[in-house]
Amino acid sequence: MTQTDDPILEVKGISLSFGGIQALSNVSFDVRRKEIRAIIGPNGAGKSSMLNCINGAYKPQEGQIVFEGQVLSDVNPHKMASLGIARTFQHLALFKGMSVLDNIMTGRSLKMKSNMFLQALRIGPAEQEEIRHRTFVENIIDFLGIQQYRNTAVGTLPYGLQKRVDLGRALAMEPKILLLDEPMAGMNVEEKQDMCRFVLDVNDEFGTTIVLIEHDMSVVMDISSRVVVLDYGKKIGDDIPDVVRANPDVINAYLGTEH
Repeated sequence: MTQTDDPILEVKGISLSFGGIQALSNVSFDVRRKEIRAIIGPNGAGKSSMLNCINGAYKPQEGQIVFEGQVLSDVNPHKMASLGIARTFQHLALFKGMSVLDNIMTGRSLKMKSNMFLQALRIGPAEQEEIRHRTFVENIIDFLGIQQYRNTAVGTLPYGLQKRVDLGRALAMEPKILLLDEPMAGMNVEEKQDMCRFVLDVNDEFGTTIVLIEHDMSVVMDISSRVVVLDYGKKIGDDIPDVVRANPDVINAYLGTEH
């Protein structure tokens, strides 16, 4: 998918602290429409905290999050999801006893117009609406290649497939921006290759802007348009992958030569 120079998201001077711990310090960067934007850094660098600020889970003490030209204030994850920012998590939060289909269907809840009573009875307009949403979800299941597991309880699936279901649930929200928090953590080489392909396909076929946290540097360098680097809550690099890879500050942060 060809990205544009038009920023869909701007992070401006974000600072976040918990008590005496400074998680983020005056961090600024932008995300261009339809790009894959990576956030990297050593453990404790503030990467997940940054995603939590973007999706409204954390409220920074300073700075602004600007989405499609609008400064966002007094937001929460539900509001951000309704605006078009979806999130996956490093630690899976799926409904383990529910089927793959039903888990992904939960991602359609913001799109449902019928009241809960009519949805439960599946009558009238609610029935037609559910059919439309199920069709949409079935297409996601086909896209992710998990048709044979559609009625399987998620908790019985291998870890790599559960991560795929988590991605499917986020895609069901039809996000403009997809925040991926270590989508390949804990995967073997084959599973990582599959997930890389899905991330690229989501970006290319759906035109979804992606913000990605990932520890596997070969993955980051292969699929990212640009990379922002955090270390101890501060931005130490921000450029295309080849430039970031050669940045002495980034090399020092990862090798620990300054700490």
